[in-house]
Amino acid sequence: MEEKPIFIRTFGDSPVIRILNTLLTGRELDYSMSDIARVSNVSWSTLNRVWDGLIKSELIKQTRQIGKAKLFMLNMDNLVVKNLIKMYDVLLMNEIEKVSKRIVVKG
Repeated sequence: MEEKPIFIRTFGDSPVIRILNTLLTGRELDYSMSDIARVSNVSWSTLNRVWDGLIKSELIKQTRQIGKAKLFMLNMDNLVVKNLIKMYDVLLMNEIEKVSKRIVVKG
């Protein structure tokens, strides 16, 4: 069984956390709503239920439109997003340190 990402293990396995984890992991990319649902492993109906809250809180923003598809990414100008990125990076670095120490001890 695949281990869950550190962000999800830390903050819980909820649809919003899975969506944020996807967007934090690929923070330089923009995604369609379908891509976000698929990569986050969140159903379309669940994504639609939480989507307005993410938009209203300005955590995500629309970046462009290709045909009928609207693309979205994290709103890098939002202070909460900036702090989420810092937290995500610290969690990731701590996890890398733990894993590398285990490898050195076993090696």
